[in-house]
Amino acid sequence: MKRWRVKDESEGKLTSSELIVMAAKQIATHSGTFHADEALAVFMLQQLNEYKDALIVRTRDEAAIAAANIVVDVGGIYDFLRARFDHHQRGFNETFDANHSTKLSSAGLIYKHFGLRVIAAVLAWDLDHPRLNQVHAKVYDDFVEGFDGVDNGISQYPADLRPKYRDGTSISSRVAKLNPWWNQESNDAVLFNSFLKAVALTGEEFTERVKYTALAWIPAREIVETGLTSRKSVHPSGKIIAFDQFCPWKEHLHILESEHSIPEAEVPLYIIYPDETKKWRIQAVPQSPESFVSRKALPEAWRGIRDSALSELSEIPGCIFVHASGFIGGNLTRDGALAMAIKSLE
Repeated sequence: MKRWRVKDESEGKLTSSELIVMAAKQIATHSGTFHADEALAVFMLQQLNEYKDALIVRTRDEAAIAAANIVVDVGGIYDFLRARFDHHQRGFNETFDANHSTKLSSAGLIYKHFGLRVIAAVLAWDLDHPRLNQVHAKVYDDFVEGFDGVDNGISQYPADLRPKYRDGTSISSRVAKLNPWWNQESNDAVLFNSFLKAVALTGEEFTERVKYTALAWIPAREIVETGLTSRKSVHPSGKIIAFDQFCPWKEHLHILESEHSIPEAEVPLYIIYPDETKKWRIQAVPQSPESFVSRKALPEAWRGIRDSALSELSEIPGCIFVHASGFIGGNLTRDGALAMAIKSLE
């Protein structure tokens, strides 16, 4: 058993309140205003067996920092062997890997060194699980890199207007709002309790992102890859993909086209798939996953026309609609949606 007392930084002495906790180890981070990166770093460490019962110490006292078993976001040292993970010191330029240029925060540092084990713990996977490395890389790109970019003050949109990193949850600003207002009471105890809320918030969203990536994103990729590689059985041009069920496909398709070296003349233009009502959709492939511009929109003459009028105009039975912008349409049957795609190729 260890006895931990909250330190009053402003007076430089211990308060009378004491917390008695069971803790074999200590995780140290800085006191005062907290941020999203160290909150997530602490949560990730808590998923590991060696730190799951560790005491969180928020301090800037050098002796307390030196006594901790692992230190994040304070101390001015990055040294994996010494379990020191600060990123504020002069000359620090560590990135996740050679393919990334975003400087790491404490969250990125912990994820870089412990992320595989953290993900395995969250998913109850073995470390040799065949999908583990893929989930690790994807979660960094979609979630953790945003913590690094925001905490290091890196512009998300540089000169070319392509986002340097993703920040789909704006979680750093929500963590910041958990700090006391400027005109509210603020002391070590208040900040510590608020910091625990930040750890829980970042941890909940991290866990959700890991599970989504492993259990939804990767299975969708497998569906898209099967559709891409078998597309010429749908139409000899290779420009139409048919899915037997809906799944998120845009990002996967663009990635897989590159991985499979699909020639420009054979890139898919249309996707057909069943919707939630068992009717069928035809969707034009966008120029990029985020783009609203289609590679080849559905025929202009069909746009904004519905039902029997559209069937008569297109000479295809079962038509339901074509959106006014031509990016999507519907038909009662798979054969009807396929016929719409084939005629749209002309």
